Amino acid sequence: MKSISEKPAFILLIISAFLLQSCEKKVMPVVSTAEVTNITGSTATCGGTVTDEGSSAIYTRGVCWSYEPSPTINGEFTNNGTGLGTYTSNITKLDGSTKYYVRAYATNNDGTGYGEQVSFRTAPRNIVFNQSVTYGSTTDQDGNNYRTVNIGGQTWMAENLRVIHYRDGSEIPNVTDAVPWSGLTGGGYCYYDNDTLNRSTYGVLYNWYAVSDQRQICPAGWHVPTDAEWSILEDILGGSGYAGMKMKEIGQVHWANPNLGATNESGFTALPGGSRHWSFQNDFFNMEYYGVFWTSSELNVDNQAWYRYLYASGVDVGRSNWWKIAGFSVRCVKD
Repeated sequence: MKSISEKPAFILLIISAFLLQSCEKKVMPVVSTAEVTNITGSTATCGGTVTDEGSSAIYTRGVCWSYEPSPTINGEFTNNGTGLGTYTSNITKLDGSTKYYVRAYATNNDGTGYGEQVSFRTAPRNIVFNQSVTYGSTTDQDGNNYRTVNIGGQTWMAENLRVIHYRDGSEIPNVTDAVPWSGLTGGGYCYYDNDTLNRSTYGVLYNWYAVSDQRQICPAGWHVPTDAEWSILEDILGGSGYAGMKMKEIGQVHWANPNLGATNESGFTALPGGSRHWSFQNDFFNMEYYGVFWTSSELNVDNQAWYRYLYASGVDVGRSNWWKIAGFSVRCVKD
């Protein structure tokens, strides 16, 4: 029979054992998140690797994703089996041109463990052309095909230029880092956010030095429009105050809300490809809100040139000038 003095120690031992057992039951699984691959406008592939089941067997695992950081299984998720090991998850029903956050997860009887968060942006959705317009076509020196449209005697590309070589075959430098880009005195190009998924829809962002290079970025028989040629286009469409609404792609597939007044009556199908180095604090800026297009006309020899812009909250075509080191879209016009 235990003495009275031994009872407290005995009780403490029982309590300690109970608490230890309880703690052991609440160990979460350990899982890591895989790289996101095979990204399209509506799907992507991810997955994870479970390296530790925790305190009980895993009964479900997969990935979860959201528009917001730190996604959980309270939102969208996949179910990719049980147990330890590596698995692959197919993410579906995504919106195009959208940034998502994704984490791998694994769940046992005591809770859910999450892997590292990774983010990705889906590919842009297809361009919405004006179905009542008859488009032509042309091909650049890299073999890219473009729709073209006749507007009042001028013939314009109805898509943003995406060539990465000059007409003579010379390569235009692809400059991804902000500091080297800001110091360029010759031609350079990039993709918005340095993401090649943006190329097929939004085209390439060029600095003005590429635009003005004598080797030519537009295909044979085409050229970068002058400031005066842009003015002619605006006048054909009723003046700069209202021409923008007749030039912008309709709806909000690519343009942000409200995409004011957009009819694309002209078939020009302007897209909001944004810009680069609008200010040094904003290396890439205003995709979905602004479409910004170089002209071939200088303001001054040293550092500035004219450009045009269309924007989601306006119906006009804006005209201004900016530093030649900026990265803007280009539309070519036929000679």
